[in-house]
Amino acid sequence: MLKFDYKNADAQIIGQENGLNISEEFSQYKARIAEIIADLNKRKDKPGQWLQWMNLGYSEETVWYVKEYASMVRNRFENILVLGIGGSALGGMAVTEALLKPYWNLLTPEQRDNFPRIFFLDNIDPDTINGLLDVLDLKKTLVNVITKSGSTAETMSQFMIVKSRLEAELGEDEYRKNVVATTDKETGVLRQIAEQEGYKTFVVPDDVGGRFSVFSAVGLLPFALVGIDIDEITNGIKDMDLALKNTDINENIAAQNALIQYLMDTKKGKNLSVMMPYSSRLKYVSDWYVQLWAESLGKDCDKFGNHVHVGPTPIRALGATDQHSQIQLYNEGPNNKIINFVRVEEFDTNLEIPRIFEYTGIGYLGGKTINDLINAEADSTRVALADYARPTVTITLPRIDGYHVGQLLYMLEVQTAIAGELYNINTFNQPGVEQAKNYTYALMGRAGYEDSARVLQAKMASV
Repeated sequence: MLKFDYKNADAQIIGQENGLNISEEFSQYKARIAEIIADLNKRKDKPGQWLQWMNLGYSEETVWYVKEYASMVRNRFENILVLGIGGSALGGMAVTEALLKPYWNLLTPEQRDNFPRIFFLDNIDPDTINGLLDVLDLKKTLVNVITKSGSTAETMSQFMIVKSRLEAELGEDEYRKNVVATTDKETGVLRQIAEQEGYKTFVVPDDVGGRFSVFSAVGLLPFALVGIDIDEITNGIKDMDLALKNTDINENIAAQNALIQYLMDTKKGKNLSVMMPYSSRLKYVSDWYVQLWAESLGKDCDKFGNHVHVGPTPIRALGATDQHSQIQLYNEGPNNKIINFVRVEEFDTNLEIPRIFEYTGIGYLGGKTINDLINAEADSTRVALADYARPTVTITLPRIDGYHVGQLLYMLEVQTAIAGELYNINTFNQPGVEQAKNYTYALMGRAGYEDSARVLQAKMASV
């Protein structure tokens, strides 16, 4: 299981001004945390609660269908192209980057065991889209388009472009074999298109928001297509879910970190939450966390309709890289952050530093390993931040594999849900995102948004 160390957020280490009396806080919030955990688990099966993501680790039917399809298309495609944005892409990017061999797309087919390369188009920059489509052989590419509503302008515009090129290259009938859609079970534009065109489809479950969808077919399908063991991932989730059902905060690491993050924000003014894994393979976990934390907790109103404007701001970082770009600020700048380190005990490989240049000031490195160095960097940075009275917590993975990466992401999801209850906000809506979407529809001429377009044009002219 994962390990969680919070001692460097405690007042005994970093002082009363910036640290928490954590044992006292755990005792004070013990009943409230128990109530939150019990309530989340009680509500997770009720429609409209947006908690179905808590059940995804147990969705054996989805896993079976995904594995069956992945087996059917095995060896048919050289590339997987995932079209999605936000929650439809970030989880997939985080997990594939973590679990596939480094530089997967540069490996030979033999080195990849004949599994395809994988590409994510998660933005609508025209140069990037054109650049990728210029180098991909679409005839040998399976396109997975992901949007629950089917009306996501970014994803559907990408798909319209790719569909037209596929059809031109493969013909009206054959191109369909190169498309698989992940969308709503019954409604939406993409569901309508998929049924009309005859695409293979997978379902984005009801009551699962995009940022919580990584363990649905949204993520499991791309993972299986490139040979990732999705049973290992779901086993990790199930074991972590069992641990996180424990209502005792002293035994529940998601509850512990949720409370620490909440109190650092509300009591100590530390409203910036840095996610800093010490592994390049976990780099995109930070990107995924940024969306999860920002969209879930950044809210105007609380559950009673009061304007509260709450929400810690998440920041992505990478150790040891960002020791050379951000740590100066973290140590000596405003003391308004809590840093979440993610550390790996055992890497897949070892890399020894040669015993050369022994006559110079770098000779001490010879005979050590890069493994030793990166973890020494993590430990020394954590201690140095404590010297500056800067709070940190550390999550440790025994190793980077499907079991533990599944645990990490699920733990962060549960942590987010608990934090939302502490803030007394709706963790699962995103009204601030919808406003910008509506403005985009108006500017692009979507039917029904004519009045909004006129208002928006007037506002733009006056700014």
